[in-house]
Parts: sequence; C-alpha cells; structure tokens
Amino acid sequence: MSLDLNITKRLGAFTLDVGFTAPNGVTAVFGRSGAGKTTLINAVAGLSEPDSGHITLNDTPLFDAAQRINLPAHKRRMGYVFQDARLFPHMDVTQNLRFGLRHAPAGSTGPSLDEVADLLGLTDLLKRRPTDLSGGEKQRVALGRALLSRPKMLLMDEPLAALDGPRKDNILPYLERLKSGAAGLPILYVSHALDEIARLADQLVILSKGKIAASGSIFDVLADPTIVPLVGVRQAGAVLQATVMEHGNDGISTLKTNAGIIELPGVAAPVGTLVRLHVLAQDVILSRTRPTGLSSVNILPVTVKSIRTGDGPGAAISLDAVGDQLLARVTARAVQDLDLSEGVSCFAVIKATSIAATSIGR
Repeated sequence: MSLDLNITKRLGAFTLDVGFTAPNGVTAVFGRSGAGKTTLINAVAGLSEPDSGHITLNDTPLFDAAQRINLPAHKRRMGYVFQDARLFPHMDVTQNLRFGLRHAPAGSTGPSLDEVADLLGLTDLLKRRPTDLSGGEKQRVALGRALLSRPKMLLMDEPLAALDGPRKDNILPYLERLKSGAAGLPILYVSHALDEIARLADQLVILSKGKIAASGSIFDVLADPTIVPLVGVRQAGAVLQATVMEHGNDGISTLKTNAGIIELPGVAAPVGTLVRLHVLAQDVILSRTRPTGLSSVNILPVTVKSIRTGDGPGAAISLDAVGDQLLARVTARAVQDLDLSEGVSCFAVIKATSIAATSIGR
C-alpha cells in the first residue's frame, strides 16, 4: 500500500501546498510549529477538506477536487493516534481495545486482540482502567485500539509529545516493533522531535511555511547539510547503520559499519542485529590524517561530499562513509585550515559517549 497526495489548503494567511508519496513503512513529517503538519494529517484523515488536489490510498481516491470526491473520515479506514490517548475512562484496557474491533469493517482481517496486546506489551494491563495507567501505557492502548479497527493506514500526530523522557524511551521500542511487525501498514508519523524520527522513519518530509523543503529517504535527508537551518544546529545529524558484533563484559559493544568498527556503550540489541545510530553533527570531529593517542577509538575514513556555510561562523559538511552517510558541523575557519573541499578524504572521529542509548534504534 502507499499514500499519494498533492493538495493545497488555505487557512487565513497560511497556505499548505504539498505533494509526496508515502510507501509502506514509516513516513515522518517534520516541521516547526506552524509549518502545516497537523493541517496535512487532518486532510489525510478526512477531518479537513483541501481546496484542491487529490489524496489516494492504494489507488483508491480519498479526495479528488476535480472529480468532486471527498470520502468521509469514517469511510477512509484510518487509524488515528493523537497526542493525548483519548481513552474511555469508564472502560478497562480490554474494553478500550474491543472498541476498535467493533468499528472494524465486516469481513476485514488483521491481528487479534491478544496479538496486539502481545505486540504492544499490554497483556498485564488488560484489566486496568486508564486512571491506573502511565502516559506511555495509555498511548500504547490508543495505538492498539487504532490497530484493531483494521485500518489501511496509521496516522500518528505527535504521539509522544506529552510524555517525559523516560516514558518516551519506554514506548519507542514498541513503535519499532510495530514498524517491523506483521501489521504491514503505511504509517504517517508527525513529530517535531528528530530523535524519534531518526529511530523510526524510513522516509522523511520536512515542511517549512506550508511547503516541502526536503523529502526522501531518512538517510539521505538527514545527511543533507542544507536542512541544518530547518532542523536546528543542535538537532542536525545523520543516521548511520551498524551491525552488532559482540557485547563486552565492560558494557561496551562492538558494531560494524561499512566504514569500519565502532565501540559504543548502552547497546541493548542482540548480536547480529542491524541498528541505526543517530549521530549528531556537532559530535563529529574531522581530521585530515588518522589521529593517534585519542581516548576515542571510533575513527572512520570518510570523503567530503558537500560543504554548506551559513551566515554565521559554522559550516555543515556531508560525508560519505563507504556508502553510509554522516554529517559534521565545524567552523568555517576549520574548513579553511583543513583545506576541506568536495572529494577530499579525511577521518571522522565519533566520541562513544556522545551517542546515547536513546539514539540507538532498529
């Protein structure tokens, strides 16, 4: 299945004008407040009618201005998970989940209540009322209810925004499990948190003032130095893939990337697992020669792909790491001192403790 859309929607002085395709997997929509994220997802859900264009899910038109098609929200078969869980307080978890089943179309197939409860870690919570659940547990129930309605697509609008750090960290593994599980649904995931997106997304759409500023593979978009002003210098960073090779008795794990071996603490994935690492640009140090005598052993050979200098003293550098991609942020003076330019070979140094356990996903 895939979602294809090209729409415009005017709200006062603001105009949303976007077009993209979201295939199976997670397509994340990122943007600052007022960029148009919620306007977009509400249009897909059928809660807001665009002024022009079309929205198609798996070749079925949900909206087409030219053909005067605008399928009502309840007929679009969208599973919508909001920022707040919106559970029924007088029902226990089982009853909230069954509410989703009651709204599944007759004859539709999908995971059972028991399978969803197992997938989302709800089995021990089935008899509890929402008042006895944590914020993360409530969101897992809301997600389970959406799945049991047998949707053709999941829409998730800032589902973790109301959770604190520890609760967000607890629910992310369940979202990763959903992404790789049997549901096999396209997921449109709206968030302003790049750490979530780096762990979950396959595709990324960046909105700015109602228009698409960048879109494509999560690996390509986050490694593009031109997006740094859009995401902020402190959030900017690429996603690096690595395979877990072994776990040491000292808590340090060895991982293999295309460019070489790196060692990191806090890797919980089993040996043999392919993981993704969100490496912030500000945590990558560059050297023209292979450095020695450092405490960091994570030294990867890279080639400069492109350099973007801004209005300030900084520069963002896109790096090829033997097929993988990294992003580094250094000063414009460092670019001159190191004589960096497109095609130059150098070494990227990544401090092990700069990649937190929460920045390691699957």
